[in-house]
Amino acid sequence: MDRRGTPIEIDGERVCYARVFEDRERIYKMTKKSEYKAGDFVVYPTHGVGRIMGTESQEIAGTQLDLLVIDFEHDRMTLRIPLTKAKNSGLRRLSSRKQMDAALIKLKGRARVRRTMWSRRAQEYEAKINSGDPVSIAEVVRDLRRNTNQSEQSYSERQMYQAALDRLAREFAAIEKIDEETATQRLEKMMMATATATAAAAESASAA
Repeated sequence: MDRRGTPIEIDGERVCYARVFEDRERIYKMTKKSEYKAGDFVVYPTHGVGRIMGTESQEIAGTQLDLLVIDFEHDRMTLRIPLTKAKNSGLRRLSSRKQMDAALIKLKGRARVRRTMWSRRAQEYEAKINSGDPVSIAEVVRDLRRNTNQSEQSYSERQMYQAALDRLAREFAAIEKIDEETATQRLEKMMMATATATAAAAESASAA
């Protein structure tokens, strides 16, 4: 039976057998040795920090595809990405210390107070978290932290704050080679120190 018109799914994308057969030669030419090694930490936009387990091959519609296997321990999930799609998927190495320093500067900055509806802000925050960019994630943590101890903060705001903090802490932990709990504590101390300094400056200005 000719199944070349039957749709199949590869890495979340529906394609047909005909396309797979036609692209076989191109796929083989594009497939190259992975730049990642087993044990490397990487960041996938929608899942955060994961660890490379290695590569494996799977045959799909008669085409042998080389897959990069990534383990996300916190989410208890394993992701397989074709090597030819790894770069376009947004997969990246850990941020450099310079890039993380830029995120920490943003984290310690002044929170942006916005009066728009929470539903709209939530969409923007979620997009920033799923961008995988530590600077954008730090902005979410910074802007939502100002209300974490306020009783009027909604459950959704607390959940969003925790999700952003966890995502940032995992990459910070991997870069600093510390555990996630210690990383979280260090980030929270940075924010607390900033809040204390800001309050002291405000008090001093009002007393003057």
